[in-house]
Order: sequence, then structure tokens, then C-alpha cells
Amino acid sequence: MIPPEWLDQAALRIAPHIRRTLLTNDAELNLYLKWENQQVTGSFKARGALNKVLALETWEREAGLVTASAGNHGQGVALAGRLTGAPVTVFASAHAVPAKLEAMRALGAEVRLVEGGYEVAERTAIRYAAETRRTWVSAYNDAQVIAGQGTIGLEMIADLPPDLSLTWLVPVSGGGLIAGIGAALQRLSPRPRLVGVQAEASAFMHALFYRGSQEGVADLPTLADGLSGPVEPGSVTILMVKELVDDILLVSEAEIERAIAFAWRRYAQRIEGSAAVTLAAVLSGQVRGPAAAVISGGNIQPEVHAAICAGQEAEP
Repeated sequence: MIPPEWLDQAALRIAPHIRRTLLTNDAELNLYLKWENQQVTGSFKARGALNKVLALETWEREAGLVTASAGNHGQGVALAGRLTGAPVTVFASAHAVPAKLEAMRALGAEVRLVEGGYEVAERTAIRYAAETRRTWVSAYNDAQVIAGQGTIGLEMIADLPPDLSLTWLVPVSGGGLIAGIGAALQRLSPRPRLVGVQAEASAFMHALFYRGSQEGVADLPTLADGLSGPVEPGSVTILMVKELVDDILLVSEAEIERAIAFAWRRYAQRIEGSAAVTLAAVLSGQVRGPAAAVISGGNIQPEVHAAICAGQEAEP
């Protein structure tokens, strides 16, 4: 568990560089939505990356920052590098979303592509950071990254009506976001129900949560690209998720598509597949309100978004 005061310190540290995103209510669905797709880099990942990098010693930043990313965390690290003058190298899958790759480059990161999925990119990046004595910035397996993500929980606690019994829905992959929000929810008594949501096509944390192993889990293509890939062995998030999370649900690709199109039609919000999983859990009937859902990002390839929305409109 991370010290509670680290979340408050993170909130102060990153406040000048991020947006306090909107929390809105859909009364018909009895659902509150936290719109992190409106964050500075289009994703919540900026919070954890900024907190980590700003907390480093000067010499650690000057050595250069290395990370692995499907795109959103890399943008956060690149932004932090730009703010602090630290060079940034991001390892990413050659199959990553092109718009995310270009966004990382536009923020000044050197992007190195590897064949294979996120697991290969992460393993390659960790090895490269060790060999070159650069500073490794994990997307989730780091207490300061987790504390930065937990600032979302602090904002939601402040903005939600008091004494409202809600199920909190959070996208889950490596577990940094849900661990940080879980740490924030420890301040409440009684503690709200905390539920992670993941794509069934790449259900690694789900397997770790329910059977203690990710052996044999399929890593299939998914619209929720930011949630795909296995969890680093021994990650601090594994224990935190087991301690703080009540359940992890799985949603299908069809349910993710429906949620992406629904968000556009109903809220005029462009969201990516990784963010849509929480809304998908509600629309599929797995979760009923009252609930609060984190919509974690909006960095979806434009033509993919357009095709999904057009396809959903064409369905009877």
C-alpha cells in the first residue's frame, strides 16, 4: 500500500500541468462519468507519468527516461520530459495505434517500434534502460505512478454527492489506475464497491485476481489496446488490486463497440476502447446504477471511431 499522503502530494505536484476533468451525471442510467478523455494528453496517463517524473531527482531525469507504452503512457512521459528537459525514449509495438505513435513523437519522444505486443515492448524497454543506465518509468508498477493516477479518485470524492452509495467502475490492465483509485477510496467509510473492467480478449489481471496466475491467458487483438498484454511479474499492483478491488468484469468487443458509439451519440464524447469498457459494463447490464465510471481516454484512431459509429447506426 502507498502512504495516503502521497496522493495529496501528487495532487499538488501535478496540478499546474493537468486539467481537473469534468464529472457529469446521466440520470437515466443512474451513472456518473469522469471524462479523462478530456485530459491534457487525451488520457489519465498524464497524471501518473507527470507525478513520477516530477518526483525524480535531477540526475535521474538528466540520465534520460525510458518507458514502454501502447501510446497513452508514452504521451504522458513525453509531456513530462518536455516540461523538465529530460530526453524520452518510448518502446512501443509496431502494431500500436498510429495516432498514438504520432502523438508521442509530436511531444518530443523518440519512439522505437518492436515486433510483437506490449509484453515484448515492455521487456525490451526494461532491458534497454538497465543497459544504458537510463531511468525506467513503468506505466503501472511504480508507487509514484499509482499515486498520480489516484488523484482521479480524490477529485471524484470531492465532486460526487456525499453519502451516495455507488459502485465505482475503473478500466484495468496493469492495475495502476484502479490501485490508485482504491487507495483514495480507503479514506471513505464505508468504502464504496470498487470494480475493474477489462476486455475479455486480453484478460490478464482478471486471471491474476481470480486464480493467481496469468498462465495460458490469450492475448487477442482488442479495441481496448491500452488494456492489453500481461502484467509484469511481481508488480506491486497485483497485491494492491487483490486487497482493494471487489470484482473484475469482462466485456466483449461488440460491447466495447456499442459503448464507443453510445458515448458519441449520447454525450458527444469521443472515447477509445480502453475507456469504453466501464460504460460497456453498464450498457450490457453487468452493473446497475447508482455507479460512477472512469472514462479513461479518448485517443482512438479517427477512422476507426468513424467506422464504429457508422456501423452501430446501421444496425437494426
